[in-house]
Amino acid sequence: MFRFKLFCALNAKLFKQFCNIKCARTISLGTPNYLRFVQFSNKNKSQNLGVLLNETEIIDLNNKNEIIPNNLIQFMEKQDDIYDEVFKMVQERNQIINISNIKLLPPISKPDKVICVGLNYKGHCDEQNKPFPEQPFFFSKFPSTIIGPTDNILHPPNSKAVELAVIVGRKARNVSIENAYDYVFGYTVAQDISARDWQTPKRNNGQWLVAKSMDQFCPLGPAVVTKDEIPDPHNLKISCFINGICKQNGNTIELIHRVDKLISYLSELFTLLPGDVILTGTPSGVGVFRIPREFLKPGDLILSEISSIGKLENKVV
Repeated sequence: MFRFKLFCALNAKLFKQFCNIKCARTISLGTPNYLRFVQFSNKNKSQNLGVLLNETEIIDLNNKNEIIPNNLIQFMEKQDDIYDEVFKMVQERNQIINISNIKLLPPISKPDKVICVGLNYKGHCDEQNKPFPEQPFFFSKFPSTIIGPTDNILHPPNSKAVELAVIVGRKARNVSIENAYDYVFGYTVAQDISARDWQTPKRNNGQWLVAKSMDQFCPLGPAVVTKDEIPDPHNLKISCFINGICKQNGNTIELIHRVDKLISYLSELFTLLPGDVILTGTPSGVGVFRIPREFLKPGDLILSEISSIGKLENKVV
C-alpha cells in the first residue's frame, strides 16, 4: 500500500490547520490521511481529478462539483482557494467510485515542459566510465510523450530507465537553492524510454530529441505525491523490473545534483511553470550499457517503482 498524507496547499495557515488534525495512520472506513491525487477517465471518456483511497476506491472530485478543475495543473494554480472543498469531500467520503469503472490517466497532462537530467546518478556514470558532471546536464522530451501508469508502449528499438519525477508547483524564476522546495508540488514515478538507434551520430546527427520524444516514451504516475509526504526525496529506493527480473536497483541518495539545486539552476535559465516535469536521472543498470546489451522487445512488461510513491506497469507492444 502506498503511503500518502493529506495534501497541504502551499500556504502556511492551511498547513498548520491540517497538521493539527489527528488521524489513525491507516486507511480505514473513517477519514483517510494518506491521499493519492490522480487523473482518470470514466465511461463517458471525460477526464476527472480524483483521490485514490485504496486499491479499489476513488473519490471523484468533479462529480457534482464545478469548483474543482478536472486536471491537476489547474488545481495547482487555484489550490489556495479550493482546497477547503477537497478537504470537505475527503472528510465526508463523497462521490466514491470503484476503480474498476475508470481508467487511470497520467497524473499530469500537457505540461509546458518535460526536462530530463542526464548522468545524475553515481552508479550510472560509473557503468559508462564517465566522471561525475560538475554541472547538471539536461535534455528534453516533448510533453506529448506522456502516457499513463498502465498504458502500452509501441515498440521501436528502445531501452528504459526508471526515474524520480519532480512536479513544479508554481511559477519559478531565479529561485535560490534555499527556497527551491517552496516551488515543488510533489513527486511521481517516470520511465525515460529511449530509441537508442536514434542516439548515434548516423541518425539526427547524434542529437537526442528524436530518440527521447517518440510517442509513449514517458510513462508517468500512478499519482502525484505531495511534497509534505516526502520530506527527503534523496533517500528513496528506486527499481525497475523487466518480466519480473530486477534490472535497476538504486536509491536517490546517489543523486549527484539534488532536487533543490536542479530547480534553482533551471530557474536561472528559464521560467518554470506549474505542472512542469523534471526527470532527475536514472541509476545504474540501463540496458544499453549492459554486457551484452539489452533492449526492450514486444511482450516485455516494465515495472518501475519508487518507495513511498508508487509503481508503473507498462507493456511493450
